[in-house]
Amino acid sequence: MPGIDECLYEAMTLPGARGAAIVDWTSGLALGSVGDSPNGDYEATAAETAEVARAAAEYQAFAPVDDADDMDGVDSGRGVDGADRKGPPVEDLMLTTQSGFHLIRYVETTFDSSVFLYLWLDRHTGNLAMARIRLRSLAERLVLV
Repeated sequence: MPGIDECLYEAMTLPGARGAAIVDWTSGLALGSVGDSPNGDYEATAAETAEVARAAAEYQAFAPVDDADDMDGVDSGRGVDGADRKGPPVEDLMLTTQSGFHLIRYVETTFDSSVFLYLWLDRHTGNLAMARIRLRSLAERLVLV
């Protein structure tokens, strides 16, 4: 079970990884960061990605409609498979720019978490599919105390 530093260093082993961070999307503060920042300022990048993550997590447009019973606007709290859902309805976000890919993966924890993993990949050397799979694995194994 990796902690913050181990998680970030493992994320940076991905092909094309330019920078990574673990960010609290409530406060916009980075709990840890490694590598480069797209705008050269780690704090600004954390705050800006937190705004995007918060919007996606809170807007109803991204909330899944599980079945006809939920069409009345009452969320049952269960996923399509019937299992209890926790955390935001969005699993991850991908933003594509001319020079890179920006991935945000929400981290589920035992406490009421508002944390996500952020990864900045070079567009030409990064592998988006591999990055999504590895970020999911890292988010599941990450230990936050």
